[in-house]
Amino acid sequence: MYKYYGIAIVAVILDQWTKWLVVKNMELSERISVWDPWFGILSHRNRGAAWGMLEGQMWLFTIVTVAVIIAIIYFNHTEAKGKPLFHISLMLLLGGAVGNFIDRLFRGEVVDFVDVYIPVVNYHFPIFNIADAALTIAVVMLFITIILEEKKDKKKVK
Repeated sequence: MYKYYGIAIVAVILDQWTKWLVVKNMELSERISVWDPWFGILSHRNRGAAWGMLEGQMWLFTIVTVAVIIAIIYFNHTEAKGKPLFHISLMLLLGGAVGNFIDRLFRGEVVDFVDVYIPVVNYHFPIFNIADAALTIAVVMLFITIILEEKKDKKKVK
C-alpha cells in the first residue's frame, strides 16, 4: 500500500513543476497557442475552488483539504487493501489535493494554465491545471472502482 504513495508524489511534482514554469515564463493572462483554436497554455490565477467558486474562503479550503487528506490516507490504509485501482485513484486524489493546497498556502491562489476550447459547440472549458486533472481522473476511477466492487460483491452473494 505504501508503494502507491509514489503516484501522489509524482502528481504533486508534475503539478508544481508545470505551475512554476507558467509563473516563471509567462505574464498573467498571456496565452501560448499549442493547437489553435482547441488547446493552449494560458497563465491564469484562481482564488477560489473549481470555476472560481467561494473566492477568498482560504480558511474553508484549508479545513476541507486537511480533512480530505486525512480521509484519503485512512481509506488507503483500510478500505483499499488488495484493490490496486482503489489505491491508484486515492493517490491521484491525494496528489491533486496536495498540489492545489500548496498553491493556496504559498501563493494565496491556484495557478491554472490548461486552456481548452471546443469550437464545434462554441464551448470554452474552464482553465485548469495538472492537480485538477488528477482530481478529475481520480473521481472517475473511484466511480469505476465502486461499480466493479459492487459487481464483485453481487457475484459473491449468488
